[in-house]
Amino acid sequence: MDQAGRGSIRPTPSAAGTILRNLGKTWQLYVLLLPALLYFFILHYIPLYGVQIAFKDYIATKGIWGSPWIGLDHFERFFSSYYFKDLIRNTLVLNVYGLLLFPLPIILALSFNEVKNASFKKWAQTITYAPHFISTVVMAGMIIAFLDPETGLINSIIKVFGGNPTPFLIMPQWFKHIFVWSGQWQGLGWGAIIYLAALAGVNPDQHDAASVDGASRLRRIWHINIPAIMPTVIILFILTMGSFMSIGFEKVLLLQNPLNMSSSDVIQTFVYRSGLLQSQYSFSAAVGLFDSLINVTLLVLANQIARRSTDNSLW
Repeated sequence: MDQAGRGSIRPTPSAAGTILRNLGKTWQLYVLLLPALLYFFILHYIPLYGVQIAFKDYIATKGIWGSPWIGLDHFERFFSSYYFKDLIRNTLVLNVYGLLLFPLPIILALSFNEVKNASFKKWAQTITYAPHFISTVVMAGMIIAFLDPETGLINSIIKVFGGNPTPFLIMPQWFKHIFVWSGQWQGLGWGAIIYLAALAGVNPDQHDAASVDGASRLRRIWHINIPAIMPTVIILFILTMGSFMSIGFEKVLLLQNPLNMSSSDVIQTFVYRSGLLQSQYSFSAAVGLFDSLINVTLLVLANQIARRSTDNSLW
């Protein structure tokens, strides 16, 4: 009886054995995933080895290991510098300004979803998507050309209406508006794509039932479409918070000049100047690490708040 009982007990497969069997069944999928894993490992994880120079007095001839440790001296130097407040203020203002416009792609997607004329919808989507494919360098060149005080399109329109031409790009008070709204123009249509994909999953029967009950179009948008895309909105908002302090470095640098520096100088451009132009590698690494730590903190906080207040989060 004992032998029969023992014979009927099957050994529990180990976790490692289960993983190996699953890998064997779906190895083709992992092969497809391999290039992405290699990309992140080689270009994002291996370089983390060099972050230690933020805590060292890096000397190129001695290398990373041979350079002496100095602790938090670079961080203290940055926090006590006269430009610290200006850099933080400019970076925060640009990012908060852009964050306030986060709902615009959602509104555009909801608007496109309500368009019934298929040809007009395709034409409008193409017009709004097209700027996304313009490179940052070309976009900056277009902005400079459009805002030229003498030959620019914007100032030509101002002259037609009897106004005086304005040198927008050398006026610090205009830089933030130019940077943020040109970014919205370039990325608005592309940002609406994922919301349109989420709206495509809404069951049309819900709209039909709401129409029968007398719900207007705005009420159907508010009570059906917006709740349907809310999980997508929350996830994208969390990801946006994860890069809150990292704005478009290339575009800022291309539009920056000595006259608008008081408004356009941000942490990323400061890191570029101090690290590559002035060869202060350890100091610039410390400033960049400080910026990254803020992003990680905001990402974790946004995810925690989303998880506690809703059922949607990254983890």
